[in-house]
Amino acid sequence: MRVLSKLFRRLMIEKLVAAHAAGRLVFHGAHAALVNTKVFAAYLAPLKRTRWYVYAKRPLAGPKAVLAYLARYTHRVAISNRRLIAADAKTVTFTVKDYRITGPGRYRTMTLAAHEFIRRLLIHVLPSGFHRIRHYGLLASGVKADNLVLARKLLDLAPPAPEPEDIAAEPALKPCPCCGSAMRIIEVFEAGKPARHRSTMMPAVIRIDTS
Repeated sequence: MRVLSKLFRRLMIEKLVAAHAAGRLVFHGAHAALVNTKVFAAYLAPLKRTRWYVYAKRPLAGPKAVLAYLARYTHRVAISNRRLIAADAKTVTFTVKDYRITGPGRYRTMTLAAHEFIRRLLIHVLPSGFHRIRHYGLLASGVKADNLVLARKLLDLAPPAPEPEDIAAEPALKPCPCCGSAMRIIEVFEAGKPARHRSTMMPAVIRIDTS
């Protein structure tokens, strides 16, 4: 923990000095003099001698409970399957929660026209280029690689050995020309000839048992 505290202190001070040198810090009032480089360095000097403590403790319910809680937000959609009660070609019925009511009465059902249900669902679909979850901190996706190199350098640690490649691994899938995701080919057939693969048709009425 002491090594981690030193690492956080050093990174924080280095980032402040770099931001000051780039002119990204603005000072007002009693701190206006900190715009001077020497004054700012003297202001940060006591921080280098101060012991920093990283506040970290075990979660009350254990790491598994925290992981389960966070996992619900990684691929979460606007509505879960368990809330869907029934659907047909014209309407969709699902459960909703009225936050203005306390007690069991706050849970009720709602029926919407199919096109209205789809419209509301699509409101929650993010535009292209947006991410549902933003990652911050030392291990943020954009700076994770550089921060790990810097952390190993400060801690004088060698990088981990690369994992051996699995020879029997499945060959890389071709990317989809439309969305770029991995595309798994189900069947290849000649033009003008029917495909042998048939998708499962959706039944006219869907009923989900949520008991």
